[in-house]
Amino acid sequence: MAARSIASLTVSFGLVSIPVKLFSATEASRAISFNLLHKTCGSRLKQQYFCVKEEVPVAREDMAKGYEFAKDQYVMFTPEELKALEEAGTHTADIAEFVPLDSVDPVYFDKAYYLAPDKGGAKPYALLARALRDTKRCALGRWAARGKQYIVMIRAVEDGLVMQQLLYAGEVRSIKDIEIPKTEVRDAELKLAQQLIEQQAVEKFDPSAYTDEVRGRIEAAVQKKVEGQEITMVEAPEQGAQVIDLMEALRASLEKKPAKRAQAVEPAKPARKAAAKK
Repeated sequence: MAARSIASLTVSFGLVSIPVKLFSATEASRAISFNLLHKTCGSRLKQQYFCVKEEVPVAREDMAKGYEFAKDQYVMFTPEELKALEEAGTHTADIAEFVPLDSVDPVYFDKAYYLAPDKGGAKPYALLARALRDTKRCALGRWAARGKQYIVMIRAVEDGLVMQQLLYAGEVRSIKDIEIPKTEVRDAELKLAQQLIEQQAVEKFDPSAYTDEVRGRIEAAVQKKVEGQEITMVEAPEQGAQVIDLMEALRASLEKKPAKRAQAVEPAKPARKAAAKK
């Protein structure tokens, strides 16, 4: 099934404008979700909001948004006031600078989109992709959509371009905030660790080699439930004894043959709907 474009926009840098189509690079619909049900009859539950002061349910039309500026003190905003604060969508990703690709820490990565050339954009699209690939750089800029302003990074992948939303500096914690004790590493330990890395090294990341085993178990359990079978809980395996000697652990790891890479498996078929009771 062909991917469907979710939006159109223009990527601009200098005097060059590239019309592109936007495609979501990930599938949130693949996630397994459960609904809350009434345990006694199995019916869906509806969420209800209560006023903590008056202890009465509040209808949606009687709700307002507020910001807590001090403990239990709020300033209220109307929908019109919040709308006025939103960023106007420009349908343009304005490139501000080009930086080395490896200078952007992946910790800043947020949602990703594939870009494809729109009508009249094939030539400049191919040119930008090739230039980024050859220079090992990425483009950084801004994109306004859905009332917000985003930092975006455009990078070349295979034969195309990916636009990656980035988190702002204030949204990423510094690793310096975490207490990491300084520990001496001996040369012999480092050499064994490097050998272990080389033993299990591969040329590139293959995402199909990794499968979501938890998802598979959940899908199998759902299928059994639909078919009226009982689900048995598997006891967790006992944990092995903790190895204290680091050198011995490294040597033992080197002597152990690396496990074969997992093969991709077909996702479990969705559960069949149970027949309605007459």
